[in-house]
Amino acid sequence: MKIASTIARYLLGLMFTVFGLNGFLQFIPATPMPPLAMQFFGALAQSHYMAVVFAVQLLAGILFLATRYVPLALTIIAPVIFNIILFHAFMAPAGLPLALVVLVLWIVVAARVWPAFSGILQPNTGA
Repeated sequence: MKIASTIARYLLGLMFTVFGLNGFLQFIPATPMPPLAMQFFGALAQSHYMAVVFAVQLLAGILFLATRYVPLALTIIAPVIFNIILFHAFMAPAGLPLALVVLVLWIVVAARVWPAFSGILQPNTGA
């Protein structure tokens, strides 16, 4: 499990570093999207919302590759992965298989560092 987790962590790190950088430098050609997906993505891009998303992806990718703050990287990239899955499930289904692969990689890495989340998964007993 340790080897699988390490491989998954490096794959996540490479993917999110490359795609985060691509959001700023645009070195990967854009693929055609369905009209609704294009409208949605266009609105996010024009509002500069995607700049924040790309920055989060880049930060998480670097943290995955640095291996020191993996639980933090998992925490900040989880909502991005959730939104990627929803985007592809409802607007651009051609990308859904890759989004699900990213989710599986996230689960493999999270399973390895699950004890790091024990404090936030406890019921509130005070106040």
